[in-house]
Amino acid sequence: MGRWRPPAPSSTAIITREGYERLKAELDHLWHRVRPEVVAALAAAAAEGDRSENAEYTYRKKQLAEIDRRVRYLSKRIPSLKVAAGLPGDREAVYFGAWIELENVASGETLRYRIVGPDETDARQGWISVDSPLARAALKRRVDDEFEAELPGGRARFAIVAVSYGESVS
Repeated sequence: MGRWRPPAPSSTAIITREGYERLKAELDHLWHRVRPEVVAALAAAAAEGDRSENAEYTYRKKQLAEIDRRVRYLSKRIPSLKVAAGLPGDREAVYFGAWIELENVASGETLRYRIVGPDETDARQGWISVDSPLARAALKRRVDDEFEAELPGGRARFAIVAVSYGESVS
């Protein structure tokens, strides 16, 4: 089995302004802060002598390779991203960048998500890709609309409780 590699940069992908700035900041941080520190630590480990038995040297080489791989990916990906311009004309409907509050019709469970680009998804923050089945099913819907989505656990029915384009739905 080969190593996991990030997907090749495809044609232009959409991203929020915040997501774009985070990726640029990550690239800048890796290139200007982390990489020089690792290179210095690698040089210090190399100076200790026999590299074949030097665990620090081996670790730092692997760490540098991971950093360089991420830097290459971000350097290619960032120029292919298109920042979503402004807010949609109809802020009552679900579009890219929206915070949505959903109710699972069967269980009554309330869920909160933000619909973002595939490069900025983060399950812990509730950011789901616009390409996900749930987001695709919710697009263009309005508060009180119900819809079904095919999820990994099976088909589920949801009702839209709130839509916001601010910081979050409350």
